[in-house]
Amino acid sequence: MSTWFARDVVEAGRLPLFSFFVGLIVGFLCIRVSVRLIRAQVRWWFGNVRPGGLHLHHMVFGVVLCLGAAIGLIATFETATPTTAAVLSGIFGLGAALILDEFALILYLRDVYWQEEGRTSVDAVFVAVAVTGLLLLGLRPLDFVDIGGFRDSPERAAQIGFAVISMATAAIVLLKGKIWTGLVGLFFFPLLLIGAVRLARPGAPWARWRYDQDSRRMLRALRRERRLRRPLIRAKIAVQDLMAGRPDLLPSLREDAEKELDRTVVPAPAPPRRPRSMARRLTISRKRRRSGTINRLPGLRAARAYPAAERPASQEYEPVEPPRR
Repeated sequence: MSTWFARDVVEAGRLPLFSFFVGLIVGFLCIRVSVRLIRAQVRWWFGNVRPGGLHLHHMVFGVVLCLGAAIGLIATFETATPTTAAVLSGIFGLGAALILDEFALILYLRDVYWQEEGRTSVDAVFVAVAVTGLLLLGLRPLDFVDIGGFRDSPERAAQIGFAVISMATAAIVLLKGKIWTGLVGLFFFPLLLIGAVRLARPGAPWARWRYDQDSRRMLRALRRERRLRRPLIRAKIAVQDLMAGRPDLLPSLREDAEKELDRTVVPAPAPPRRPRSMARRLTISRKRRRSGTINRLPGLRAARAYPAAERPASQEYEPVEPPRR
């Protein structure tokens, strides 16, 4: 273990990334233990911070920690030792954990921490931990690209072309609603190809643009989503509840999974129709009449029914009201 740490972390220059990774995990676990003790109203544990009756969410402390660590890293960019950079990176990871733990509050703009929507925060932390872990293992998305030698070698030009193809494929996968496949596929290109070829998730933008709601592809996507995601959602909810505590008013894991499926596995709404331009809807008549009306409006039909010669001169350019029935 010590040999791996010295060779693959310290010597490879990944000590700040390792400190951020540890700070992220430790901060998330500590804050979740704290909020669960507060929720259980344990006497020997301190409660929420309420100066003057105002409830300060721990996201506020995370913003302060991230801002302070970022300023420190920027200020000591050229003179910082590896130890200083590692300490500041660890503080930044701790603050990021406090912010991501209340990611659902930022997303929904309301306090949904102990509600079903609050599980989004745990998903955000899982994504951050997974991406940081892949980077820590030495995997780099598009690490083979060397833009500086683009003009010197045709091989590098081919590498950049492949990188563009990879990014375009990743964009398609993300538009199909496969977030994990797109993120991990940046490190393993065949996974991107699989995600790009397979059906989109029914609620994804790709399905909204390409699938009709009553089409066979949409029905297949709905059936596949419920069949394949049911065990995954049950496992995810079990892990989330084990780490973060159960939301309120959710009686069992099976019912939780079915509610999650009913909420998320729905066909994407049809794309909104573009309104016709005002120039098409309201066109000025080529043969301008005395009434000054606009073509395709009720006043024009009234002008045809009542010629201008029969109207008084004072009403020559006034809009003509349609006849009442």
